[in-house]
Amino acid sequence: MIIGRNIPFGIVGNIIAGFVGSWLGSLILGNWGPVVAGYAIIPALIGAIVLVFILSLVLKSTRKASE
Repeated sequence: MIIGRNIPFGIVGNIIAGFVGSWLGSLILGNWGPVVAGYAIIPALIGAIVLVFILSLVLKSTRKASE
């Protein structure tokens, strides 16, 4: 919703990518900022945005290459 990109499987794919990205963001950037449900908000948000952006670019380029 923040970056306006979609990945396959619609909202379910976006949710899964968001959770994985938030986990990776917290793992890489650490636990700073407010914590909600075990995730530090700022690193989790950064990780989710970056992962969804990268996945959307990669999957978009593979779809165009296969056409």
